[in-house]
Amino acid sequence: MDIRHLQYFLEVARHSSFTKAAESLYITQPTISKMVRNLEEELGVELFERLGKRVVMTDAGWVLFSQAEVMVKSFESMTVHINELMELKKGRIRIGLPPMVGANFFPRVIGQFCEQYPGIVLELLEAGSKKVEADVASGMLDSGVVLLPVDEDLFESFSFVNENIKVVVHPTHALASRQEVSLAELAGERFLVFHEDFALHKRIIDECVRVGFHPNVVYKSSQWDFLSEMVAANIGITLLPQTVCSELDPKRFHVMSLVNPQIKWHLAMIWRKNAYLSYATREWIRFTQGMLP
Repeated sequence: MDIRHLQYFLEVARHSSFTKAAESLYITQPTISKMVRNLEEELGVELFERLGKRVVMTDAGWVLFSQAEVMVKSFESMTVHINELMELKKGRIRIGLPPMVGANFFPRVIGQFCEQYPGIVLELLEAGSKKVEADVASGMLDSGVVLLPVDEDLFESFSFVNENIKVVVHPTHALASRQEVSLAELAGERFLVFHEDFALHKRIIDECVRVGFHPNVVYKSSQWDFLSEMVAANIGITLLPQTVCSELDPKRFHVMSLVNPQIKWHLAMIWRKNAYLSYATREWIRFTQGMLP
C-alpha cells in the first residue's frame, strides 16, 4: 500500500463512481479500478459494493475512509513543508560567531540574507573559536567561524580573512615611538588577553613560550573593546587583529606591527564534513562565501 492507493480510494468514495473518480484524477478507469482492487486484496476486505455504475462503501470502507482522510492530509501537509524547505521559504540555521568576527564582518551579511530569505530563522551563538569549533563538530551548530587551522578530516571550510595580529599600547608607553616590535621584547609587559575558549588566547601564549617567556597575564576578557579600554587606562598591552586595530582612535592608542614572529588571524567558515546539511544551511554557506571578502 502506498499513498496513491489511499488517494484513489478516497476519490472513488467521494464520487461514488470509478469513472468520475478517474476523470477527476486524469487517469483511466481501469487504472483506478485496479488500484482499489489491489488495496482490497491487501487488506482482505471489500471496500465498495458495486451497484451497476454506482458504488457505495461497505462498513470496512467507512472505517478506512475516516483514517485515510487523516493520512492523506498529513502526507500533503508534509509535502508542502518539505517543498517550502527546498524553496528556502522556511528553515532554521544555528551559527557560531566569535565576538570580533560578528561585529566586524557579519551585520551586513546577516541583514541581506534575512532580507532575501525572511522565512529562515538565524540562531546566533556568540562564543570563542574553540567552543564554536567543538559545537560544530558535535552537531549543536550547523556552521561557524573559527581560527584556522582546523581538522580537515572533520570539517569543510572556506577562509575569508588572513591578516596580522598587532600590538596595542598606551600612547605614553615606552614602546610608543616604535612602528614594530618583536614578541621577545614584550617579555616584561602586563598582557591583556582573550579568555581560554578563544583560539587566539592559545596562539599568543604558545608563541610567547616558543620565543622564551611565559606572558604575565593580568586580565582576560571575551570582548576586544574592553581589552582596548584597559589599554587606554594604561593597565597593560594587548594583541588584536589588524581589522580591529583600524577602528582604534590613534590619539588614545598606539598600534605597532608584531615581528619575529608574526601571528596570523586566519578565519574560516566551517561545517561538518560528510554530514547532512539542510537546504537553508547550504544556502547560508553559498551566500556568505559570495559576500565575504
